[in-house]
Order: sequence, then structure tokens, then C-alpha cells
Amino acid sequence: MENQNMLTEEVLTGAEAKMPDLSGADPKTLCETIVMLLDAHKGQHIKVLEVADQTVLADYFIFCTGTSNTQVKGLAGEVEYKMGLAGVDYQRMEGYEEGTWIVMDYASVIVHIFIRDQREFYNLEKLWSEGKDIDISGLLK
Repeated sequence: MENQNMLTEEVLTGAEAKMPDLSGADPKTLCETIVMLLDAHKGQHIKVLEVADQTVLADYFIFCTGTSNTQVKGLAGEVEYKMGLAGVDYQRMEGYEEGTWIVMDYASVIVHIFIRDQREFYNLEKLWSEGKDIDISGLLK
């Protein structure tokens, strides 16, 4: 993936920064934006799988690890807030109260934010290993 969004550090990390309008954006652009938001807020071990050929659920799965329940909730809250500013709302979110594994469904992009032990236990990357591993190195700081 390449960084076509050109989101600035200020947009990614600033509390009141204006996000570009992403309503109607293609799945790849949504995925890239979410990856950059997670990275800007210290999400760890971010991984993207393209799963469009394996399921009708989504085009992309994003996996990310937080260091604590508080950070997991913070990462999900930041994605929700910034994507909302960009005109993109999730369809469903699960797991926020517990904060050990939060799933955010953006239709074409599903975001999984885990604490480390939950990510290791469920090992969704192995379950979806037939998906195409997407190179996101150009999106990360």
C-alpha cells in the first residue's frame, strides 16, 4: 500500500484537526487511513490482510495490539473520532467495555484491536492466513 492520503502528523494526532472527507472513499483509502491513525497513536504490531477473495465480510482486516485495556480503548476511540470527522462511521463495534479485543466494522474494513495475550490466544492472522499480507511499511512512522 502506498500513502495516497498524505495525512499530516497534525491531522493524525491533533485533537481538533480537520480530517479530509472520506465519505465514499474506496476500501484501500479507508484501510490506509486507519493504519496511519493507529500508528500515530502508538498502536503496535499493525498488520493488514486483504481478505476479499476469502470472504464477503470485508476487503481488509486490520490487526493491532495495545499495551493495556486503556490503550486499546484509546486506540478504538481515536479511530472512531477521526473517522467520524472524515464522514465515515463504523457499522458496529464490539468489545469496548472489556477493552481486551475491540472489533470495529467499517463494512469494507474490519479493525481488530487487542491486548497482547488476547491477540496471541485467538491468533486470527493464522485463521485468515490465506489472505494477502499487505505491505504497510510506507504508512508507518
